[in-house]
Amino acid sequence: MTEAPDDGHQASAARIYNALLGGDTNFAADRAAAALLESKYPTVRQAAVANRAFGLRAVRHAAEAGVDQFLDIGCGLPLAPNTHEVARRSRPAARVVYVDNDPHVIANGNESLRGEGMATVPGDLRDPAAVLDHPQVRDLLDFGRPVAILAVAVMHFIGRDDDPLRIVATLRDACAPGSWFVLTHACTDTMPADEVTTGTSVYRRTATPVTARTRQEIEKLFTGFELLPPGLVSPALWRPEPGAADGPAPTESLAGAGVLAP
Repeated sequence: MTEAPDDGHQASAARIYNALLGGDTNFAADRAAAALLESKYPTVRQAAVANRAFGLRAVRHAAEAGVDQFLDIGCGLPLAPNTHEVARRSRPAARVVYVDNDPHVIANGNESLRGEGMATVPGDLRDPAAVLDHPQVRDLLDFGRPVAILAVAVMHFIGRDDDPLRIVATLRDACAPGSWFVLTHACTDTMPADEVTTGTSVYRRTATPVTARTRQEIEKLFTGFELLPPGLVSPALWRPEPGAADGPAPTESLAGAGVLAP
């Protein structure tokens, strides 16, 4: 769904991300915000691409490890390939629930992410219990078996007052052993200070301001999960595909995947 260039909408995190990824489901305000970020930091588009590629690789690895249920929170706008398409390459019966708090994302998801064993539902990561209790989540996912919780490029939209450790603990405690937690997060330790300032300023003008965190704070989000090799790294460096392009990895965020031990 391509929107008119003069719609007058406020920029949103999901549509800025879509613009950075080269998608066409965005408004003029989103493209302007993406252009501002890129004018200040030319690697930001590369970082968005690396972030999304990591998320899909993590889905593939989880599916190959036997996980056939995925809860994609803060899923963003549909952009092929999507989580269910990657998961079903090795797990044809994989079930996927996409969750987002952006009505535009939900509308687009309900239009294009439909079919057996999948759904797009409204939900806010700040209220994880409500996400877990959503009727379609409960109908499609069996939390008595391993589930992969995807939180790709979404936790940095959770403010400090929202208690991100509580949020992750709520999700973790609902999961069975063998469940995965997949995360990317903007990191103040790896990003230049002026880029943190600029990015924070841009997203403050949206409905979803950013809270970048230190490596130590991001590591704490994996409490209860065993971080899988290679640990917490740049998204481009997490199990890259053979023959992936050489060159410096984007520094805007850290990525990792953990498994819940018995």
